[in-house]
Amino acid sequence: MLTNFDKSLLNIIQRNLPISERPFLELAKILETTEDHVIERLRYLKEHGYIRRIGPFFDSGKLEYKGTLVALKVKEGYMQQVAEFINHYPGATHNYEREGEYDLWFTLLTHSEEKRKQILDEIKAQEGVEKLMNLVSNKKYKINVQFKLK
Repeated sequence: MLTNFDKSLLNIIQRNLPISERPFLELAKILETTEDHVIERLRYLKEHGYIRRIGPFFDSGKLEYKGTLVALKVKEGYMQQVAEFINHYPGATHNYEREGEYDLWFTLLTHSEEKRKQILDEIKAQEGVEKLMNLVSNKKYKINVQFKLK
């Protein structure tokens, strides 16, 4: 169960996580509590699935990365294994299971087409991967999602 404090904390960290040596101390000042309390609540929220990660989002285009959306058809019984393999690549920003012929989707950011091809060839060679569809992005559409908790 989320407390009012948790909701306030989540509202702030979605958009305004302080950039400093001690960001949780800065949050504590804003929320009129202690740094230890902020860290304790963030740990609780992560352990209970309210937070997946805390970290920056970079403008990949300005860093000269190219993105692609990849769809896989995974043989029954191999989904977890293939998803975990994908997760070990730093450029794989996330992956998710979907219904349909192509049942595992993920995004991949790389500096070069050669690196993208190498990674996708490695993934395609994984046991359980039956098909791979590479949908390279031509134009970036940025949707800003922020959940306002009350």
